[in-house]
Parts: sequence; structure tokens; C-alpha cells
Amino acid sequence: MVAAGLRVWDEVPPSMGDATTETDIGPVGAVHVPVLVAEVVEWLRPRPGARLVDATVGLGGHAAALLAAAPDACLFGLDRDPQALARAGTRLAAHASRVVLERGSFSELGGVLERVGWAGADGILLDLGLSSLQLGDPERGFGFRADGPLDMRMDPSAPLAAAEIVNQWTERALARLVADYGEERRARAVARAIVRARPLRTTAELAAVVRRAVGGRAQRIDPATRTFQALRIAVNDELGHLERFLADGYRALRPGGRLAIVAYHSLEDRRVKDAFRRWAATCLCPPGVWPCACGWHAKVRILTRRPLRPSAAEVARNPRARSARLRVVERFAEAT
Repeated sequence: MVAAGLRVWDEVPPSMGDATTETDIGPVGAVHVPVLVAEVVEWLRPRPGARLVDATVGLGGHAAALLAAAPDACLFGLDRDPQALARAGTRLAAHASRVVLERGSFSELGGVLERVGWAGADGILLDLGLSSLQLGDPERGFGFRADGPLDMRMDPSAPLAAAEIVNQWTERALARLVADYGEERRARAVARAIVRARPLRTTAELAAVVRRAVGGRAQRIDPATRTFQALRIAVNDELGHLERFLADGYRALRPGGRLAIVAYHSLEDRRVKDAFRRWAATCLCPPGVWPCACGWHAKVRILTRRPLRPSAAEVARNPRARSARLRVVERFAEAT
């Protein structure tokens, strides 16, 4: 149950999908600092009375830091994972009068804010990583350090689980998935090995099959990591949700508002970088078209020309932070 005083909608409205998280409370309750928390607070610069959105609120670590930095600010938190929302409610209980939590997707943020009566936000955060809660619970099936079912659903009520992909998709479809979403060079070998080993029921079984298929010398990361990433992305339509938000996500900002996005792999970061450049462009006409016929004008100013990275000290404290990339934009006052 979410802490008393917090407003929470437990049901997902029909128009809403799923979100992802990166958070600060592990599966056994140990608290640690969320990824790039100081940088997120610095660049979103929460002010007293601001309207803030943590659109992947997870366990509430970033949200708590933003609220602590901005007396009288209010925060709207979204997440697809009901377990994470419950933990976020507990984490944010000290700010209960200033917080609304809702189960839903950042990809529908504009419609959500309109429905709750917010005409835009002064600061929005998307942290696209997994939470310690999700990674640390073997029953969720996200990892392979401990054996668990082939699940990987951020929303436990979603219809598609990893087991269906692993055991029912064709070898060709599996190879394309692992190549495109896992960026695995030996995707065909992985897909062929999976099909031959069917049925696979647990994360440990799958990881062992993938390791044998990838082979080679010892690597910096476990050979199964890329395949597990690909399956997780597909199960949760992670890139689809991100692309839907990036189509016009700047509209969820008030004039002068800022959007910060933390990405964890090139598939995410590339999409964020390209969208920010498109939003900041003065013209979208194809090369050679003059005068401009598109009618576009810049909607945002890019504040981070290069993505911000965790410090060596942060990575030493939390190795999962090593791949994080933070990009920030600010909406122009005259943007429409």
C-alpha cells in the first residue's frame, strides 16, 4: 500500500501504456543514491512552487531529491510498475501533500497532464533504466545472477512475457531481435541455439544457452547480457514508448521548462540525441530546399551539447551507473 496522504491511481487508463524506472531502494530495502541525482537536480533547477514530473518515478529517489531542493514545489510521478509505485509512496511520504503518483506511461505524458489539469511542467525527468527492485527480484526474470522465470515484464499485467518470445518466435525473428535490440554480433548463432534448446523455462537456462552460442574469450560483460537486453526491450516495447514521447515531448513543458533524459545504451541515447536536435532545429526542410517551406522553428535550446556522464566515484559506488548518459533541453518561451 502507498503511504497515506499520497494520491495514487492504481488502474491504468485505457489510453496509457508502460514506463521504465531507475531508482534508489533495493529489493531488501537498502537505500542508495540514484544515478546522476546531483546532476539531475542541478540541471532541472527545481524552484519553489514549480510543477515537476518524474515520468519514470520508480522507487522515488530522484523525485525525493527534486522535492527536497524545491520547497512548495509539487510533483507528479508516473510508473508502470505497481510494486515500484508502492515503494515510491513510502519513499516520498515526507512530501505526501505535494505528490501525486499514477500508474502509467511517459509516452502519454501530455494527455495525462491535461487530464489532471496541469498546463505543462517546469521540469520533467525520464530515467530509462531498470530499478534495483526489478533487477534484484529473481521472480521478475530481468536478470540471470539468480534463476527465475522468463518474464521481464515491467507491468506484471502485460500480456507478453519473455517466455513467449524465447519459445514461440521463429529463429529468423529471434535473430533479428537480438541483432537489432541487443546489438549482438552473433545473433544468428544465439537464435539457432535457443530454438534447438526449446523449451526454455528459466533465466539460468537461457543464459547458459546464450553463453555457449556466443563463446569466445572472457568478456567485460556476461555474454548473455545483450540477449537479455533485447528481450526486455521487446517485452516492454521500450523503444516504441520512447519514440512516441520524443515525437513532441517538448509540448509537455511550460515555456522555460526543462526536460532531462537519462539513457543507458546507444539505442536509447541515439533516439534522444536525434529528437533533441530536431526540436532545436530552425528548419526541417530537406537539403536544397530554399526558401524554407516547412514552417518549423526551434522549440528548445539544447543545454548539454555532450551527454553528462557519472563520475568515477559514482561508478565505483554504483557500477550500474557506468553506462548512464544525461541530456537536457529547455523549452523556448515562444515555442508552440
